[in-house]
Amino acid sequence: MTILTVTPNPSLDRTYEVPGLDRGAVLRADTDRVEPGGKGVNVSRAVYAAGLRTVAVLPLGGPEGEQLRTLLQDESIRVAGVRVAGPTRVNVSVVEPEGTVTKLNAPGPELTRDESEELLEAVRGEAARHAARWVACCGSLPRGLPQHWYAGLVARVHRAGVRIALDTSGPALRAALGERPDIVKPNALELAETVERPLLTVGDAVKAAEELRQLGARGVLASLGADGQLLVDSTGTYFGHAPVTSVRSTVGAGDASLAGFLAGGGAGPDALAAAVAHGAAAVQLPGSQMPRPGDLVGSAVAVTTDVPLDRPLRDTT
Repeated sequence: MTILTVTPNPSLDRTYEVPGLDRGAVLRADTDRVEPGGKGVNVSRAVYAAGLRTVAVLPLGGPEGEQLRTLLQDESIRVAGVRVAGPTRVNVSVVEPEGTVTKLNAPGPELTRDESEELLEAVRGEAARHAARWVACCGSLPRGLPQHWYAGLVARVHRAGVRIALDTSGPALRAALGERPDIVKPNALELAETVERPLLTVGDAVKAAEELRQLGARGVLASLGADGQLLVDSTGTYFGHAPVTSVRSTVGAGDASLAGFLAGGGAGPDALAAAVAHGAAAVQLPGSQMPRPGDLVGSAVAVTTDVPLDRPLRDTT
């Protein structure tokens, strides 16, 4: 099975670990690392770590884009890059000893209309070439792409007979719902933003997920952070969670969950169990490292149709 990923605004993620963060001072970092970044990129990394085939489709610009390509190829991930004029963005994270992270995210290049069309065609062509089972479209849209860009991509992928997962938020998510993506993956805050009201309990999240289905989503995989994960699709409503002994990094945990869900079949309780196992394993690994089969906590995952509707949500801010 091949899972194609689309990351319209990828990045190089540079992380500095410092003894302390003092504004206006000259700081000397203890460590400095550069990793491939972007939600779809992380999904590809997690899919490959799970032992499945993947192709990462993404715009690449300037020497930064070539470095991103090299980093992914060094991880044995196949890259289908679309050349764009603007340089790929570089995001910077500054990590303090107690774990506080200060992030500076660059806006990224502004894509032209021709570059936008080339990216859409690359997705269609690569999906056909590799007989992709799923296309996962992830992350924010770069400058130059309209908010309905994902909606057009969903329609184009569906016409090719391929299922599509969408992990984005705000107007881009709302615009795409009418094209009936097979699964959407908001977190609790994004789910609340889409239905335009606060979510205080798991039951509130269930109602919000049902509303997204009424708006067109065939399934909703909602990450509730430390409170677990929720799946509402045509097979039913399920709640899953797994104990986590220690949290080392939450970077990419949601992307790992989506990869697990798709690798687990993309529907129903077994897929949710795989999503929970991948997400719980990811938060116990450093940086944006993606879990391998030996890291998974499958035996500790609990999935039930007895959803704890009254349970308060903690991770909604």
